Amino acid sequence: MIPIEFFLVLSAALFCVGIVGVITKTNGIVILMCIELMLNAANINFIAFASYLHDALGQIFVLMTISVAAAEVGVGIAILLHAYKSKKTTDVDDLTVLRW
Repeated sequence: MIPIEFFLVLSAALFCVGIVGVITKTNGIVILMCIELMLNAANINFIAFASYLHDALGQIFVLMTISVAAAEVGVGIAILLHAYKSKKTTDVDDLTVLRW
């Protein structure tokens, strides 16, 4: 069996890559992908601890997290498509004001 420390290190690495991407990138689509990386890092933690503790509660939390992530991506892509339609850019530095 693989020790839990390996999963925690993998999760921490994914989360750090996601944080660096959110902080440094300005493209909205890349920022959404980095947020997904951070959510998947949390999912790896949930699954690792659920397996380690022999409890299915972590898997239930992962299903909830995946559904929330899908809704977040749907709303985020809709906002970015509207911004691209009106401003012709997905750069978040240029999208300081969203108006009707």
